[in-house]
Amino acid sequence: MIIGVPREIKTHEYRVGMVPGGVSALTQAGHTVLLEKDAGMAAGYSNDEYVHSGAKLISSPADLWKEAELVVKVKEPQPAEYDLMQKNQILFCYLHLAPVPELTRTLMDRCVNAVALETIQYKDGHLPCLMPMSEIAGRMAIHIGIGYLMHDRGGPGILLEGVPGVPPCEVLVLGAGTVGVNAARVAANLGAHVRIMDINLSRLAYIDEAFDGRISTVMSNDHNIEKFVPEAQLLVGAVLVPGGRTPVLVSRELVSKMQEGAVIVDCSVDQGGCIETTRPTTHDDPVYTVSGVTHYCVSNIPGAVQRTSTQALTNSTLPFVIKIANEGLEKAAAKDSALRLGINIFVPKDGKRGVITCKPVADALGESYVPIDEAACLKND
Repeated sequence: MIIGVPREIKTHEYRVGMVPGGVSALTQAGHTVLLEKDAGMAAGYSNDEYVHSGAKLISSPADLWKEAELVVKVKEPQPAEYDLMQKNQILFCYLHLAPVPELTRTLMDRCVNAVALETIQYKDGHLPCLMPMSEIAGRMAIHIGIGYLMHDRGGPGILLEGVPGVPPCEVLVLGAGTVGVNAARVAANLGAHVRIMDINLSRLAYIDEAFDGRISTVMSNDHNIEKFVPEAQLLVGAVLVPGGRTPVLVSRELVSKMQEGAVIVDCSVDQGGCIETTRPTTHDDPVYTVSGVTHYCVSNIPGAVQRTSTQALTNSTLPFVIKIANEGLEKAAAKDSALRLGINIFVPKDGKRGVITCKPVADALGESYVPIDEAACLKND
């Protein structure tokens, strides 16, 4: 199979979809890897390293997209890439389609088989390709929040951990998944007073035991959200519905009740955000203020630590890339139920238009849903 690895063009996105070690593994298995020139430079990988590993350098992104049967990226295609996508091509990257109907319908119209890293899921609920980026985003959320709590960046001048005789910062984390737990861990380890909320009582019990009560656990419901959000000086949004639109838990009115200079870091922005005042921002212009509250809503937070992120991401994605390259998407998905759940758009045999095979995406966009087993005539493993 011909695998293409383009350079990411999203604003300040410096990760790359494959490291030289991945190129070696694929070329040794008989596949061809096309790498857009300089695609890995920002992540610390030179063109020479890729060539030494067996990649062929391509200067033109249009040429790469035209030749590649499988395109391995990090972030979703940008509007400038829409016309580059080819019929029956396989796209393998983070997609987060629920809040972006234009991209979803473009993939369908252009008959692209789209595999979303964020919905690849094992039977136990584990999301192997999302977890490493969630770990990084959660940890970074606290470091980001610390900066914006400082007076010179518009904050109220609060030290996260406080000092003897002065209380620490009040941190509230919405969601006890991977992002939320990592954010809570970093904040608690730095000395903040941390509350974490979730609807899963078993998850809260685990956190209480794992952190020996250092993190306060609160059941997520309207009453508790209305009680604790106004007290938070740093609020981290960490809610996830795999593939679907994130529910809005914090209203605009409730944001207006937060303290002047409080900070919101909404890590769920790429799925729409869990706070009504959330809107996507970029690393170029990361924050805005609503009701005196600073909002940081960058949709590719891990892109700021691209070296670490690239290594962590490709550790988890390469096994799936190899399966697709070796067997083709349909055969690989027939054998691997986790990969099967990652297919969000599939092109049926008639090839007229792609169909949505991820129910949360279809529900969010009001489009028809076709189970992947039906669309691809697969049998469950």
